Formats: sequence, structure tokens, C-alpha cells
Amino acid sequence: MSIDLGGVFVASTSPFDSRTGDLDTAGLEINLDHYLSYPIRGVLVGGSTGEAVLLDNAEKVEVLKVTRQKLGSEHLLIAGTGAESTRMTKDRCRVAADCGANAVLVQPPAFYRGAMTESVLMRHYTEVAETSVLPVIVYQVPLRLSTLEFSERLISELSEVDNIIGIKDSRGDIDIVRQMVATTKPGFQILVGSGAILAPCLELGASGGILAVANLAPECATNIYTSFKNGDLDGAARQQEMLSPVHNAVVGSMGIPGVKAGLDIIGMRGGTPRAPLTALNGVGKGKVLQLLEELGLDLKNASIR
Repeated sequence: MSIDLGGVFVASTSPFDSRTGDLDTAGLEINLDHYLSYPIRGVLVGGSTGEAVLLDNAEKVEVLKVTRQKLGSEHLLIAGTGAESTRMTKDRCRVAADCGANAVLVQPPAFYRGAMTESVLMRHYTEVAETSVLPVIVYQVPLRLSTLEFSERLISELSEVDNIIGIKDSRGDIDIVRQMVATTKPGFQILVGSGAILAPCLELGASGGILAVANLAPECATNIYTSFKNGDLDGAARQQEMLSPVHNAVVGSMGIPGVKAGLDIIGMRGGTPRAPLTALNGVGKGKVLQLLEELGLDLKNASIR
């Protein structure tokens, strides 16, 4: 089974209640309504931006159910299901299917990094793909996080596995995307994780992006894709020039605290990351505010408390 991943997906955050620290599902719904007012392809939950490693199993299920209900049938729901064991990964894929996800995003097991040879990873992903009722997307996690890096050869081999339909690559390297387009099988869908390179990668043959920066600038991100599909490469490039500084400074340099601060500034539900992550200080929030103002957002009522 395959699905068309062409378009922009929001890599959604997980808002938490400021008093209790519990998952704020009402806040999540507010954010989802905001994303859905733009022509996104869908939403990823349970990814790096969603603080998935800091959520318990019940919270992960709750996020999936709330998001599925809000998206309806017209938008795709991708569930992050990667785990350190093959058994647990397969179980999370089953849960995602039960909750109505359309595809799963599977990060590599990396705790026992030295043991994760290419043959081990190939066996892991093949077994997951064979047992998952949902299409599998391989996740090349940003290298600044605790992960490992897929070789060009391994990605090419994974593209040949039945039910592995694509990859989200968050390395932010245009040359790597060019290589993947050239060396993976026809129809294998490449999604960039860096909002700084969406337009040029679409020109190279990427299908779209799963973007953390789309939390803050869904209009700009979707305009890049729409302009490209309409043949307006200059328009896509202009939008990319606007989006790149926000991705680089907020997502790339500040991470989840920066994205959540930005959501608060634009009137959505950002809040504080879950400990041990910490919120931005006032200087950091001021920088995010400046970047969003430069993007042209109406922030006259913005707060950087």
C-alpha cells in the first residue's frame, strides 16, 4: 500500500498544561485548527518536535486520537513510532493503525549505536515494514540529536523494501537530497525536514516536507509548495528566502523551546517544554519575535512573557 505524500506536513508540538504539566489536548486542538486553515497535506505527531521521547504511551495514544479526529479524512496523519527494539516498534505501528494514522515515521534504534550495522538496520526496517499495515517512512533524525546516520547505500536498499514508501531526511543538506533522488527506486518519496531547503529540494525531485517551522509559518511553507506546483519557481524562491532565516534561527538553533515560544507569540498554544528541557529566556523570546515580525506576521498583540 502506498499514499501520495506530496505537500507540506506540520511536525506538530505537544502542548502541556502550565499548572499540572499534563498534556493539553485543548491547546493541541487550537493549534491544529490554525494549521488546517492553510493548505497543508497533513500533520506528523510523535516526532522530534512533538517531544515524543518525553511522552508516556497513554499520552502518545491521546495525541493520535485527538489529531485524527480534528484532521478528518481530507488530511493525512503520520505517527512517529520508532523505538529501540524491533518488537516495540512493531507494537507502536499497530497502535498507530488502530488510532487511524495513515502512515508511520520510524526513526532508527540508536542507543546501542555501535551495534547498529547496516545489515542490522536493514533487518529491523524490513521486519517492521513486513508487519505494519501502514506504509512506513524512514526517519533520518537531525544529527544534532541522539541518533545515527544512514549511508547512501542503505537508503537505496531501504527504498527497495515493500511497504517502505519514503524517507524524512532532516540533515538539511541539498546534496544529500540530490543523491537520494538519483539512487532510490522510482516512486520513493523524499520529504525534507529542514524548512531552509524546501524549494530547491522540490526542484530536485523531493515530494515535500515535514517541517517544524510550519508550526510558526504555515502560510509561507505551503506557499512554497503551491508556487512550485504551479510552475512559479521565482515565487517559491521568494517565499523560501523569507522562511529560511526562521528555520535556521528558531528550529535549527533553539529547537523545541524556540518553536514553542514562537507559538505563544503568534497566539497559539506553545507553552513550556517538558523537563528536562527548559523554556527560552527573555532574550531568546525577543529574538523569535523579531524573526516573526520580519516574516511579515501581524504581531501587534504579541507577548513575550
